[in-house]
Amino acid sequence: MYTRDEIKVFYGNSNPWLAKKICHYLNIEEGKAFFSRFKDGEIKIKIEENVRGVDVFFVQPTQPPSDNLLELLLFLDAARRSSASRITAVIPYYGYARQDRKDEPRVPISSKLIADMIEVAGASRVLTLDLHAEQIQGFFKIPVDHLYATPVFVSYLQNTEDLSNTVVVSPDPGRANRARAFAKRLGGLPIAIIDKRRDRPNEAVAVNVVGDVKGKNCIIFDDIIDTGGTIIEATRALMDNNAAKVIAVATHGVLSADAVERLHSSMVESILITDSLPVNKKKLTEKFKILSVAELLGEAIRRIHNAESVSALFI
Repeated sequence: MYTRDEIKVFYGNSNPWLAKKICHYLNIEEGKAFFSRFKDGEIKIKIEENVRGVDVFFVQPTQPPSDNLLELLLFLDAARRSSASRITAVIPYYGYARQDRKDEPRVPISSKLIADMIEVAGASRVLTLDLHAEQIQGFFKIPVDHLYATPVFVSYLQNTEDLSNTVVVSPDPGRANRARAFAKRLGGLPIAIIDKRRDRPNEAVAVNVVGDVKGKNCIIFDDIIDTGGTIIEATRALMDNNAAKVIAVATHGVLSADAVERLHSSMVESILITDSLPVNKKKLTEKFKILSVAELLGEAIRRIHNAESVSALFI
């Protein structure tokens, strides 16, 4: 499909499995870069092939530890200093996105800081997936292509579930617009909203359910599953309102601490996540299903490289 002089896709240590699948979709060889460390732990990077005048893409989600973000920044700088014609930071999971505003005194706007760092390091544009908040796009002065994993989930659910008695559920009022768009893609399904209270980070309490869920199959639609608290509380509220069953859908499976065990023990029937983040399948239970976003990201890379419209993938 491409020659090596036209496009090169590199990746760091954050999620090499996803990057390899993207290269397979594009039918290109993986870019050659060497990642090592000095004795004190400092990261050392060297691009091991010519990238002068090349359209370079670097695939790297930026989940903790911070080394993942540092690898991204250092590679961007190396590619810029090697005279790449354009450098696209492909960030399937944008870390620090949950701190996108000053909601209390004396706190940073971390997602803005990260955006500034990515620009200064040398990125020409950013390709990302399901940002925690859409306004983060405005933190960049360079083009941002913001994709949604919706088509991946819609295709799977339409082929595996009977959606005739289904309600899409937003886990909080702030996610209602995304839930509504997801419900529309699933054939115009009704939606319900969980009235959620969060007194401190990673602790959520479902207070009320807005909408009719009695006897319905419910699909909770969110962008991140971290500790699992939001999904567990939302499921409990839905079942208390006599829902028939609950399926959880989220793009980014952070699954920190004992989230897998808590979700497995909860009343949620199944959990769909993507491979935007590396997930150890051996630690998951039969409730979990991982869907790949490699083709979605690969197609976006192809269109960006060929100067074709990417807007059809934004839905």
